[in-house]
Amino acid sequence: MLLWAGLGNPEPSMRRHRHNVGFMAVEAIADRYGFSPWRSRFKGETAEGRIGTQRVLLLRPMTYMNRSGDSVQEAAAFYKIAPEQITAFHDELDLAPGKVRVKRAGGAAGHNGLRSMDKMLGTPDYWRVRIGIGHPGAKERVHGWVLGNFTETDRQDWLEPLLDKMAVAAPLLADGQPEKFMTQVALPEGSKG
Repeated sequence: MLLWAGLGNPEPSMRRHRHNVGFMAVEAIADRYGFSPWRSRFKGETAEGRIGTQRVLLLRPMTYMNRSGDSVQEAAAFYKIAPEQITAFHDELDLAPGKVRVKRAGGAAGHNGLRSMDKMLGTPDYWRVRIGIGHPGAKERVHGWVLGNFTETDRQDWLEPLLDKMAVAAPLLADGQPEKFMTQVALPEGSKG
């Protein structure tokens, strides 16, 4: 079983925040593949289903971003899921809006959700799907940027199409082909890879 955790904050008022793009990504995947309804477990909400041949547990930690690892660790321990079978979907300031990169391990780069996962899992050796939200340009504007809503223009122009492309390409990620996943997501709308 794979554990895919979308990182975000649980407050309904934060639902459209840039920091919650991880939640948005796993929700798009759950919708596309007809996962079970979301239910409360492991200090979060889970949905289960299949993507290709893989059984996948989607998780939205309800612990707030800086305690995401509590929820991820609990789910991983319950199902005996190794770190290399875990993927965190999260916002990334250092990527242009709409860009997606996948990598295994690495530093937290100031991301509190990743820092919490590193601590609770005891290792940074899990996969990350980094979803670009862009940088506001000045360090003092970062907090308000990540905790601000996507604009309606951003949602229509790139966010919703990106979430859809990520969901369509999810079987490549589930099948252990992160490079092909990134290529498929990066293709222009309507292209076939």
